[in-house]
Amino acid sequence: MFDLSGKTALVTGATGGIGGAIAAALKAQGAKVIVTGSTLERAEAAKERIGADVALSANLGDRAAVDALISAADAAGPVDILVNCAGVTRDGLVMRMKDADFDEVIEVNLTAAFRLSRALLRGMIKRRGGRIINVGSVVGATGNAGQVNYAAAKAGLVGMTKSLAREVAARGITVNTVAPGFIATAMTDVLKDEQREAILKDIPAGDLGSPDDVASAVVYLASTEAHYVTGQTIHVNGGMTMGF
Repeated sequence: MFDLSGKTALVTGATGGIGGAIAAALKAQGAKVIVTGSTLERAEAAKERIGADVALSANLGDRAAVDALISAADAAGPVDILVNCAGVTRDGLVMRMKDADFDEVIEVNLTAAFRLSRALLRGMIKRRGGRIINVGSVVGATGNAGQVNYAAAKAGLVGMTKSLAREVAARGITVNTVAPGFIATAMTDVLKDEQREAILKDIPAGDLGSPDDVASAVVYLASTEAHYVTGQTIHVNGGMTMGF
């Protein structure tokens, strides 16, 4: 099951814990994997660590850099599976949030995903098949104080996913979102004990998830077995958002 042999996957944000796990899982299922990072040095390091096939760099907040990434990915592809995992945070209470902090988070987390999807869809439509998987967040459903920009971007991914899925379903292309909750990564490693305990109270499963939990959901959505699943948001959060 979930054999991805003969497919090429582009995973943005593969230098992070979740993106790296996704890239490694797709590679383990036989896909050719292209990884990206904000610098070529970081992308190359991720490639070696994961065993990926191609490393590319791009500042996803720079539209010219995104265009260059699209061209490079097409040359290394063609891309059958696009995983939009790259993201940044610029947290702060809304009364103190600068326009630049809002704009950057929207540009990297949402606009870049749109532009990559739009460009790579052309080849998928010609081949009458493809997978686009957006990595969202639990805060896109629940909101989070101090993350107006991040929550807006992640909620935007969900709306984009549903709309795009309706446009391309008849071409054999699926579009879905995987929304992680609190996942054990370098970002959660810095939590104080009292912060961790407060978070765990809201998780019915009673523990943080792992990057592999998210990667497993992505592998399924990338597979032939998920051909009839589109426009959906798969929540990987230990039960935090039952009912969404």
